[in-house]
Amino acid sequence: MKTPSMKDFLVAPSLLAANFKNLESEMEMFNTSEADMLHFDVMDGRFVPNISFGLPICQTIRALTDKPIDVHLMIVEPEKYLKAFKEAGATSISVHIETCPHLHKTVGEIKEMGCLVGVAINPHTSVDLLIPILPDIDFVNVMTVNPGFGGQKFIEASLDKIKKLRQLANELNPDLGIEVDGGVDLSNIEKIRAAGANIFVAGSAVFKAENPHNVIKQLKYSQ
Repeated sequence: MKTPSMKDFLVAPSLLAANFKNLESEMEMFNTSEADMLHFDVMDGRFVPNISFGLPICQTIRALTDKPIDVHLMIVEPEKYLKAFKEAGATSISVHIETCPHLHKTVGEIKEMGCLVGVAINPHTSVDLLIPILPDIDFVNVMTVNPGFGGQKFIEASLDKIKKLRQLANELNPDLGIEVDGGVDLSNIEKIRAAGANIFVAGSAVFKAENPHNVIKQLKYSQ
């Protein structure tokens, strides 16, 4: 299994939007597409107002694909579950700055396990709060909808946030990946890319499409 460079343009379909009645066929589509990794949202009903899926599903997905699994922990006390998700098959793990009072410690623990490490930020959170941690992480997951539910509309003000984050990254960590999560589709991919993002999480835009392979290809190569 090759781990992608977070500097490249990457497409990460979000499992949250998949049809779980036909999970094997959804994963077959993913495996045969040009998607780079699978985005795996874990929600606890506490940090976000929804509950999604956890370790058993991650283990199941790991058995169905050789591609990387990008685990996004939208949960309180994520440090309690880092090792378990690594063992379940996570390739990269992102934790929310809003839930980690000891962020450097948590980041260090993820690194020690051999996973790529990301920090996620909610729409209302300033990217300036990331300055102390930017040199130590592989990517930032910029939430461009309010976390908790799929199918929401992209928050346009996020574009300025992405631009500012790219400027900070150029100074502090030029290899930093900027992942955009929420409302990404073919109508806005070009401006998101132009703002400085390079990792595109797309749920409904991929799994609800008539031709998911083609949508993934367009998301990956749109200029």
